[in-house]
Amino acid sequence: MAEYDTIKLAVADTIATITLNRPERLNAMPPAMADEISAALDEALGEGVRCVIMTGEGRAFCSGADLAGGGRDGSSEISGGDRAKASLDGHYNPMMKKLAELPVPLITAVKGPAAGVGCSAGLAGDFVICGESAYFLQAFVNIGLVPDGGATWMLPRLIGKARAFEMMMLGEKIPAEKALEWGMAYKVVPDDALMDEAQALAERLAKGPTKALGLMRRTAMENLERDYSDALDAEANAQREAGNSQDAVIGAVAFLKKEKAQFTGQ
Repeated sequence: MAEYDTIKLAVADTIATITLNRPERLNAMPPAMADEISAALDEALGEGVRCVIMTGEGRAFCSGADLAGGGRDGSSEISGGDRAKASLDGHYNPMMKKLAELPVPLITAVKGPAAGVGCSAGLAGDFVICGESAYFLQAFVNIGLVPDGGATWMLPRLIGKARAFEMMMLGEKIPAEKALEWGMAYKVVPDDALMDEAQALAERLAKGPTKALGLMRRTAMENLERDYSDALDAEANAQREAGNSQDAVIGAVAFLKKEKAQFTGQ
């Protein structure tokens, strides 16, 4: 395993856990952390993982971007909006794209603040599990900036235009229970049960038909931009790809035998 400065990566039993590890800064994300998350995802996939958990060390998930942390592109020498754009183009956006394009399920385990780009990263999970202390925040309006990290694309699709504008234009916290009510979260649990809940779900997903799960992620994301006819065609193509997998054979045999399928991820 590679050594990282701002995150921790653990891989066990085909499950990768990426932990944002700057608890003294509420896991504020400098550009280097975004790069390390991208690298850790590549490393985890290289280890053959079948599910990824992303969480934060300490009492926060991620309090947002930390441009004071500098960046490998020399962005610390760029000022204002130009520096922000360079950091987004070179670091944060590639990380968000990599999260969106993962070929395995992604669980985000959120407690405390998930703000700014941390909000976008927290909501990137296929399953967003919240501790009771969790809240989501788009506070850019308070400093004269616009949401980033894909938030302006993600939020209207996830919670609708009215609620998205409420989050973005009023800059108010959305606590865990409201996030659950709005459809932003899968489940809310006590903080001290958060990682056990995420681990149990990850174990279930990691035993599933990984290729089919990855195709579900990809097809659903891409179909957000397709019309109905093209979406049907995309589903048919995905079904062909899934149907040619070893897991589809295993699933069919188990179904005929009335047994529980033991998928291999192939």
